[in-house]
Amino acid sequence: MAQTDATKTSDFSGFLKPEIAQNYFEQARKSSSVMQLARQIPLGINGQEIPYSTSKATAAWVSEAGQKPTTESGLALKSIKPHKIAAISVVSAEVVRANPGNYMQILRDDIAEAFALAFDAAALHGTSTPFGAYIDQSSKSVEIGTTTKPNGGVFGDVVAGLKLLTDAGKKLTGFAFDRKVEPSFLGAVDNNGRPLFVDTPLAETTAAITPGRLIGRPAFLGDNLATAVVTGTPNTGGIVGYGGDWSQVVWGAVGGISYKVSTEASVTLNGSLVSLFENNLVAILAEAEYGLLINDVDAFTKFTDNT
Repeated sequence: MAQTDATKTSDFSGFLKPEIAQNYFEQARKSSSVMQLARQIPLGINGQEIPYSTSKATAAWVSEAGQKPTTESGLALKSIKPHKIAAISVVSAEVVRANPGNYMQILRDDIAEAFALAFDAAALHGTSTPFGAYIDQSSKSVEIGTTTKPNGGVFGDVVAGLKLLTDAGKKLTGFAFDRKVEPSFLGAVDNNGRPLFVDTPLAETTAAITPGRLIGRPAFLGDNLATAVVTGTPNTGGIVGYGGDWSQVVWGAVGGISYKVSTEASVTLNGSLVSLFENNLVAILAEAEYGLLINDVDAFTKFTDNT
């Protein structure tokens, strides 16, 4: 949310130490389902160009002494460029000295999560996206709860999503679901009575993401992946998950999340420009540069819960 006033000691604030800035990026990566499933590539400040196949070489049978056919493969380039994301927090100088309640540790985690949520919202829903294509543009969709219990229930819904992909010549390499579907998954079994979703907790995995497996593929349950809910029914509505070929998505970052600290700049608070020096305030700017390229939005199936 937009800041309307400087954080004061009464608000339990603190000071960001330079030596922990790099850890921001690691926390953001672990909090993003898209970053977990997609491939990370090196990304420079000028971006990258990625070759992709437009046509494949073919072969044909020939008779004895017959003419051999010619063939070729076609290639083209797609560009991935970094885009900046940023946040500024303003605290009083007294907060810097007192550091009550270890507020800056909390702020660090909040900024990391905010960057991850903004990245996922852009990649999945196109929310304020600077990247172009986003996964909600896929034409494939399955409603959770469509398959009757005798025909597989939720397990059948997931398999129906797989079928949409295989019928189109696509692959399914993993899933990303909003945590609101976890009760449905935990109460569902496959046709052999085995749990549909099997969690695989890792020691280095944060609580923001629950890793597991779904029909033999890696799956992640996370927060804030779903679209807007239906009015009056907070547990249902909109898109609640995705399954698809995550090799069609690449992302990169120019370094980690960096920051600057200033006591002399001016910052807009509650619509007015405020002098930090004049008001004895400290501003902390956190920013990062991410790039994202989705090669094929129809390599994904959306799972909805509108009923």
